[in-house]
Amino acid sequence: MTTTHEVRAIDPAVLEQLREQDDAGCAREPVTDPEGGAPLRCCLRHSEAGERIVLVSYAPLRRWAAETGARPGPYDECGPVFVHAEECDGPTAGPGYPVELHGARRVLRAYDAQGHILGGRLVEIPKARATEVDLALREVFSDPEVALVHVRAVEFGCFMVEIRRR
Repeated sequence: MTTTHEVRAIDPAVLEQLREQDDAGCAREPVTDPEGGAPLRCCLRHSEAGERIVLVSYAPLRRWAAETGARPGPYDECGPVFVHAEECDGPTAGPGYPVELHGARRVLRAYDAQGHILGGRLVEIPKARATEVDLALREVFSDPEVALVHVRAVEFGCFMVEIRRR
C-alpha cells in the first residue's frame, strides 16, 4: 500500500521562534518537568522526568498557510503545546503515526488546500493498536480534497501532530 501522508513534528526553525515568542505574542518561561509525561510536539514523544520544557501557544494552521499561501480565515486557531525548552534531536520514531503520543480517543481533522475544515473523524483505538491510525489516515487522504490533517486529543482539543499529503 502506498503511503499517502507524512507525519510532521513542529519544524526546528518554528520551534526556535516559539521559544523566543509564541504565536500568542508571549515569551514563555521554561520549567523542569518533575514527573515527565508531557506530550512534546518537537520530537513526538512524552517528556521524561527532569527534562526542561516550555508550554507555548502554537497556531499550526497559520504556520502551514504561511508556507503554502492558503487563507484559512476563521479556521486559524492558536493553542497550547509542550516543546523542549532547548533544541532537541526531533523525532526518533519511524515515518508513520507517532504511537507514543497516541491516546485512546483522537480526532483526525481534515483541511482542504485553503485551510478550511472538510470534516473530522473520531478514532477510538487503544494504544496497543495505535499503528491502525495510519489506516484511518489513508482513508481520510483518499479524499483528493484533503491537503492536511491535524490530529487532536478529544478531551482537551489539543493539537497533537500535523500530517500532510505527500
